[in-house]
Amino acid sequence: MLTPRLSSSLLLLSGALFGFTVLRPLAADDPAALRAAYSRPPTEWPAPTVDSAARPHFRELGELPRSPVAHTDSLKPLIELGKTLFFDPRLSGSGQISCSSCHDPERSFTDNRSTSVGHGHRLGRRNAPSLLNVWAVEPAPLFWDGRAATLEEQALMPVDDTLEMHQVVRRLPRKIKGIKGYHPLFKQAYGTATIDGRRIAHALATFQRSLQGRRSRFDRFLSGHPDVFTDQEVLGLHLFRTKARCINCHNGPLFTDNQFHNDGLTYYGRQLQDLGRYTVTKRPGDVGKFRTPSLREVMRTRPWMHNGLFDEMDGVLNMYNVGMPRVKRKASQENDPLFPVTSPLLKPLGLSESEKEALIAFLNSITTTAYRIERPTLPR
Repeated sequence: MLTPRLSSSLLLLSGALFGFTVLRPLAADDPAALRAAYSRPPTEWPAPTVDSAARPHFRELGELPRSPVAHTDSLKPLIELGKTLFFDPRLSGSGQISCSSCHDPERSFTDNRSTSVGHGHRLGRRNAPSLLNVWAVEPAPLFWDGRAATLEEQALMPVDDTLEMHQVVRRLPRKIKGIKGYHPLFKQAYGTATIDGRRIAHALATFQRSLQGRRSRFDRFLSGHPDVFTDQEVLGLHLFRTKARCINCHNGPLFTDNQFHNDGLTYYGRQLQDLGRYTVTKRPGDVGKFRTPSLREVMRTRPWMHNGLFDEMDGVLNMYNVGMPRVKRKASQENDPLFPVTSPLLKPLGLSESEKEALIAFLNSITTTAYRIERPTLPR
């Protein structure tokens, strides 16, 4: 079978001639052809526009996977303990900030702020990412800059951070031990009432591994119900995979390659400077690189980007449409090894207004309703 590379056009099977499959080119603005192409299994979809540099980490879009722990009966006491700790503001130094303060279930486990408010009402430096399906990130590094290798390691970092929860983490076990109502919860989860930092981190991590996103209309589309998509949404899916180049980084069932990229928003040498992954690795090539976020529930997790710069999706798409910022070196920066370089995966796209609207329609198709969870009664 012929498999030519496609961009904004697609090729459909149309018959056979002399023993070879004949492929008929069709324009991307042909709704019937697009629907026919995307009503097939993803393995038979039009070829995506994926650069060679992105191919090692590329996976085709797919249905939402299931949490490995959410439906395990034996883990329910442990998950419930982690959930209780997650919502307990006594994990913070002030007794006023819980993990849920920045990761609110009804906001898709974000806080819908540009940057979160921490101890003493001080603003943090980065946007709070959603925790839905966070288990699927492991074993890749966590946080925007990848400074934690596991959810256990990640769990207590905000607790210990002086700007976030401002709790000296080595003193936390004694603090939790002083709350008698926690003793039976730890015993139910672990078999003994021992309370230590390892167990606190493990319980929080296990609760986070249970956070399963909801199936979206896109998942229904993939599971044999193509009629749930409008023509505009089908076009948005096609653009996402081809002309708009989104799929270079936002691929796989969770719409992320779990890699780090420089999107041009480093603000090098300016007030909002954030060197991203470099702060962890100290490798000059990592300056300004941030983890690719999942786009599941994306329309409920505004504002977007690592610094919460954009509150409207139009603004996000406009920036990507021009290829994102590419700041030129000043004379004094010619030999600066830390000068950030915007990812070559980002290029001007030439998207029209109607194409951007189609992309937004598709992003709405991978966004579901508000996530509601029964908040626990805190131990006394």
